[in-house]
Order: sequence, then C-alpha cells, then structure tokens
Amino acid sequence: MTRHPVASISDIPDGGRLKVDVAGRSIVVFHVDGAFYALADRCPHQGGPLSQGDQIGELRATVPGQHQYCRRNMIIRCPWHHWEFDIETGQSQIDPARIKVRRFETAVGNAPSCVADDKLAATTFETVKEEGLVYVII
Repeated sequence: MTRHPVASISDIPDGGRLKVDVAGRSIVVFHVDGAFYALADRCPHQGGPLSQGDQIGELRATVPGQHQYCRRNMIIRCPWHHWEFDIETGQSQIDPARIKVRRFETAVGNAPSCVADDKLAATTFETVKEEGLVYVII
C-alpha cells in the first residue's frame, strides 16, 4: 500500500471535508473531532457524490419518544437519495430498498441483534496525519 499526501491538516477544518483525487479515485476526506476519515466519493446505491451530502449525527431511541442525538458529524447522507453511511466504517445506516411496513407476529423474548450488511458499505481508506499533512493510504 502507498501513502498519498492529500492535504495539510489546516486545509480541512474540524467538522469539514475535502474531495481529492488519489491514484485515479475520487475520495472525500472528513475531519471529525481531530480524526481524519476517507471514503470513496461514490454512494454504493447509485453513485451519488458523498462529498456533496449533508454531514449529520446519529439519532437513537431506546424507547418511543425518547431520542438521543449522538456521534455528531459521523454520518454522511448521499445528496441523491439520502442513503446514510457511517463515516468511520462506511456502513449503511438505512436500506431504502427494504424499508416498508409489514405485519409480524409478536412474542416476548430476547431482542434480535443488528446484523451488518457489507454489501451496503461505502469504500473506506486508512488515513494518517503526520507533520502537518494528511495522507490517504491506498
């Protein structure tokens, strides 16, 4: 793997992002709370430019009506169809193709665990900051 310098740390303010081209690939580098993350600038759904999406946090609820906003700026929303991806892992936050209202039988028991689907993840790249520069490793 090769380290590619893409920007000075000061080029990407905290909470910001920068689209770069590295080895023929469009990549968006995010700066969140002092850490840098890099994703392919392409939504795996239909190729929307993630660099132009809204950068948001995650909304969680353990019971109906009691929401908690967390992981500020760690989710990127595709500007084309609002698919959401974790900036750190590239994992999809929603799957619009499967979201629908459906009736299920109910029972009391253990809650099902969340299952990650690797097919819905955006491509991620390792980043390193060193001596005032941000590197993307491909």
